[in-house]
Amino acid sequence: MVVRAERVVEIPASRERVWEFIDDPEKRARPISVVQDFELLEDGRAVWHVSLPIPLSDRTIRIETEERTRTPPEYVEFVGNSKAFRVVGEHELEEVDGVTELRNSFSVDGRVPGVERFFKKNIDSELKNLETAIKEDIGVDTDIN
Repeated sequence: MVVRAERVVEIPASRERVWEFIDDPEKRARPISVVQDFELLEDGRAVWHVSLPIPLSDRTIRIETEERTRTPPEYVEFVGNSKAFRVVGEHELEEVDGVTELRNSFSVDGRVPGVERFFKKNIDSELKNLETAIKEDIGVDTDIN
């Protein structure tokens, strides 16, 4: 079973300013609560070290990620692969009157029991973490919905 989620948030800033955050793979990874560590490889790929509270996983999972499509400052798609799951993430930015609509889409295909259930249960809070990190990074009040 593949878990899919799409959420749209409005950030009161220009698309270019929001893109500065989204364009940084480490900034995209750090707000995710299960990311324990992060490495940026010389070839532009990144490695996320993730700790999931699921059965059969008592260690950190190494996820190699890379961008598949990148159209600054409006779109990036990345893919992450590991033995435990595959994730595809997309961030699409559209600006109207100084407010950026950020559409976040994710699909997670679990390869071990519990992965999909974890993401289905936690995707909203993880995306809220991302939204909060973007707002903090650009200096916007995080209480604004």
